[in-house]
Amino acid sequence: MSAKLFDLSGEVAVVIGATGVLGGALAEGLAAAGAKVAVLGRNEERGQARVKAIEAKGGKAAFVSCDASSRESLAKARKQIEAALGAPTILVNAAGGNDPKVTVTAENPFENISLEALNANFDLNLIGGAFLPCQEFGPGMCQRGKGSIINIASVSAHLPLSRVFSYSAAKAAVLNLSQFLAREWATKGVRVNTITPGFFPAEQNRKLLFNDDGTPTARTKAIWGHTPMNRFGESSELVGACVFLASHAASSFVTGTDIRVDGGYLSQTI
Repeated sequence: MSAKLFDLSGEVAVVIGATGVLGGALAEGLAAAGAKVAVLGRNEERGQARVKAIEAKGGKAAFVSCDASSRESLAKARKQIEAALGAPTILVNAAGGNDPKVTVTAENPFENISLEALNANFDLNLIGGAFLPCQEFGPGMCQRGKGSIINIASVSAHLPLSRVFSYSAAKAAVLNLSQFLAREWATKGVRVNTITPGFFPAEQNRKLLFNDDGTPTARTKAIWGHTPMNRFGESSELVGACVFLASHAASSFVTGTDIRVDGGYLSQTI
């Protein structure tokens, strides 16, 4: 198989949420495949560290401060990217997370969830996580006749997880939006797909998954019990799917699809 299938030389990739664990791994993976990468996020220290990590391996990258929930911030970021790296041909929307205020617990039952907290979670995962970035970067790709948009979904978009109903609903909306845009832009040279990660430990969920002594919590044991591979994923294990979807040579007839990288989680019943 030709390595050129996965060669992203000449491509400009925008990775929103690249200051995080998963987004950062995707940014480094795209850079390793040859793309020039715009590292977008709100934490400059982490963003610059990610750029240095990419450059240390011979890649080219630039950090651009951006709040993906702000149309104005995205527009400013796009102009900076075009000036520094060129016109974007790849967009990866990897920002998101769950707000504890909309986590259902015995102390915070469903009926107590405020509309403000619910809206904030949708703003984070749907509006800033896919809708606004696609609005900002998609039209330019359509005009140039080339683009790959990769939105990061979640296994909870398919099967809502206990306690995080609003996160699950927002990620389900990301799946739906992605399929809508895949249809809308299919004849304009722009492909839109999603990656559904399974469970990958990150800073925001580590306390839920491991005790202070490093042993797995009851929730972790439940997750592993529902995952045929009986483990968590490593951030590097998302890179292959991302590079495949980013590469026009490798996935030119792939749009509106969802690639699950979940260790078999969604295949498990009882």
